Amino acid sequence: MIEVLRPGPLALVMDAGRPGYAAVGVSPSGAFDRAAFRRGARLVGNDPGRQAGIEITLGGFAFRALAGWRVALTGTVCPVTVDGHRVGWDAVIDLDPGQILALGTPEIGLRSYLSVAGGLDAEPVLGSRSTDLLSGLGPAPLKAGDLLGVGVPPRSAGPPPARPWVPAGDDVLDLLPGPQTGWLADVEALATTWTVSPNSNRVGVRLDGTPIVRRAGEIPSQPLVRGAVQLPVSGQPVVFGPDHPTTGGYPVVAVLTDESCDRLAQLRPGQPCRLRWTTRS
Repeated sequence: MIEVLRPGPLALVMDAGRPGYAAVGVSPSGAFDRAAFRRGARLVGNDPGRQAGIEITLGGFAFRALAGWRVALTGTVCPVTVDGHRVGWDAVIDLDPGQILALGTPEIGLRSYLSVAGGLDAEPVLGSRSTDLLSGLGPAPLKAGDLLGVGVPPRSAGPPPARPWVPAGDDVLDLLPGPQTGWLADVEALATTWTVSPNSNRVGVRLDGTPIVRRAGEIPSQPLVRGAVQLPVSGQPVVFGPDHPTTGGYPVVAVLTDESCDRLAQLRPGQPCRLRWTTRS
């Protein structure tokens, strides 16, 4: 087991999510930065499609290993220590029983991932151990004193990464046309620099800037996906994250590419980001 000593601003149990339940109003959820989560899972030999880790927002997380565990940290880079001694990022760390691993605050980016060999043994809901902040499904946000079970670890760590980790901080998000792109008076008005609103979370990232002019009126409620860019009457875009609602009645004027959906996870409130149209998904 591991014992949470300090959760930081927000720490959530996450896996690859629970796809296939949109018809009953449940979003896929799962790790926000999927590439970083998969990378950590592979480093410790886990199956990224099945085993859970921890999504850590803005660092500050600390835990005690109650047995010997193999772990890895990926995503936005934080200072990290084991019993007060600095250790590497994006690499396998072997912990002895009783050792304490602690994260500081990242200089850039927002979300980091802790992978433990064997995966976290939280109770699955609809086939997933992910915490969905919109529906409340899955494990509660972690708090000091929580004890987390760990599954049977694989015999060895995964292969070393094929290329070095690129730190978070890319603020360019690529857009594909959405079902209501034609509602924009000027499609290029969306492809500009915006500021991430403090009123953002895993459900949706709100962007502040010059309001966009669009056609008047609304549409019947329609299905939504991760990365959908919805444009309410305010003219300020909302980009949906993994805990998004499954339907909505505002026009979806664009959709992020898969890679940009992962980049979205690392944008901090107050940070500028640039949207641009692309033809490559």
